[in-house]
Amino acid sequence: QVQLEESGGGLVQPGGSLRLSCAASGGTVSRYNVGWFRQAPGKERVFVAAIRWTSSTHYADSVKGRFTISRDNAKNTVSLQMNTLEPEDTAIYYCAAGTTVLSNIHNPTGYHTWGQGTPVTVSA
Repeated sequence: QVQLEESGGGLVQPGGSLRLSCAASGGTVSRYNVGWFRQAPGKERVFVAAIRWTSSTHYADSVKGRFTISRDNAKNTVSLQMNTLEPEDTAIYYCAAGTTVLSNIHNPTGYHTWGQGTPVTVSA
């Protein structure tokens, strides 16, 4: 069973950038859909971005043009480059792996393995 561990979160000023990494062990990340989700205090966990096993990428409207998801097969990792960060991006960011169909890629229920999360705070 694949296991996931996120890293790269932290405190950044509005307009700044962060790069999150999701390292996989016990399985090959390229065989799964890997998604990034985030959960702000008091809110539900929501979809941010995903890269399918086919290498197609998908984004929430709120992050299109600012965030980029990518996969490094040699390192068995999936990264999320976040640019032009806004205070509304503040949340715990989770990566997840699954095998769901494309139409369900945005749904947390489509993923069977989750990391512990990494916090991102965007504040002046």
